[in-house]
Amino acid sequence: MEIKTAEFITSMPQYGPFPGQGLAQIAIAGKSNVGKSSLINRLCRRSKLARTSQTPGKTRLINVFLLNGMEEGFHLIDLPGYGFARVDKQEKARWGEMMQGYFARSEQLVHVLCLVDIRHEPTEDDIQMNTFLRQMGIPFTVIATKCDKISRGARQKQLAPICRALLVQPWEIICFSSEDGTGREELLKLLEEVTAPEPIGEDAHTMEQPT
Repeated sequence: MEIKTAEFITSMPQYGPFPGQGLAQIAIAGKSNVGKSSLINRLCRRSKLARTSQTPGKTRLINVFLLNGMEEGFHLIDLPGYGFARVDKQEKARWGEMMQGYFARSEQLVHVLCLVDIRHEPTEDDIQMNTFLRQMGIPFTVIATKCDKISRGARQKQLAPICRALLVQPWEIICFSSEDGTGREELLKLLEEVTAPEPIGEDAHTMEQPT
């Protein structure tokens, strides 16, 4: 896949109708300051498409981006970062309701990118998100961000606790760097696969529903 065009569509405090709605959606989830906006900018090669900040908790709305236009493209849904300690319980609850509302109401969601910092073990919030997606039968891929911060040789060691906590295999994780572009081509390939139209007469591959 090649990202030819990318544009910001809208921000919303709760998921609802927006211009161009109906295309496949890829949601991006992760704790505050894990690098969601930076990933979007590197993926689209647009340094200011998604606003970045050194202050965790910057994204408090659901942000919608259109990639590759209405005819052949899809929407990226940037969900609010979770797990930021410097907000009160009411604000945390509002963020949780916002994300649960999105997952409950989006009929176009085809895949979730679950971002974790490769340098740290997944948080309880990461594990809860992982469990929720499995219970809902929503396909997802773990993206280990900021991999440029450690040596290439140390990556497998750092992936081990992530795999244990999130019940995935090392080869299922994409190591990504918004600084040097590591993992961009692998991520583009994934996006192409999950947004491809379903073959006629064949069942699309989906995660097994819980029993």
